[in-house]
Amino acid sequence: MASTGKKTRGRKKTQMKMIENKEDRLVTFSKRRLGIYKKISELSILCGTEILFIVFSPTGKPFSFGCPSIESVSNRFLSRNRLINDNTNILIEAYRMLRTNKLVQHYNEIHSQMDGIKRKKKVLVLAQQTSETNNTNHWWKTPIHQCNPRELDELYSRFLELAHMFHIAWCKKIANTSSMSTSTYFGNGHHRREF
Repeated sequence: MASTGKKTRGRKKTQMKMIENKEDRLVTFSKRRLGIYKKISELSILCGTEILFIVFSPTGKPFSFGCPSIESVSNRFLSRNRLINDNTNILIEAYRMLRTNKLVQHYNEIHSQMDGIKRKKKVLVLAQQTSETNNTNHWWKTPIHQCNPRELDELYSRFLELAHMFHIAWCKKIANTSSMSTSTYFGNGHHRREF
């Protein structure tokens, strides 16, 4: 009958004490050194500071680790101020500024779109209120035979204004498309563009 229990002891808490055997101490140090360096690097990045870490192996050999580099950290402490050519901090700051600028630009674009939508909504609400207060049909739907002379004069001026707006839009369209298409001339003095 096979045992159903665990085959390994799993992860257990070890008591922190000096490893007596020198070879075991060296093996443990070499296994854990890269993990310690990685944790120090992460701590330096998260805190935004420079770190210099020096540890001696069981054989007495010094191992040093500096983030972003040993030279930049040691020069900072020797000269008591930051180096101007510390490329890592410059790159981090440049990336942070770039990201911030992109977020601000995106915010401004969305804000301006919302302002445009609010303006359109105000115009629509105002137009709806105006049409509701007039209690009349649209001016172009008014039967001409039911109009008095003043209303006919008003309709005439509105139609002239509409014709003028069509003419302006037509001229703009012609100017914009003159380089894209060829024109056909009709004998009545009008140009017709083919799109």
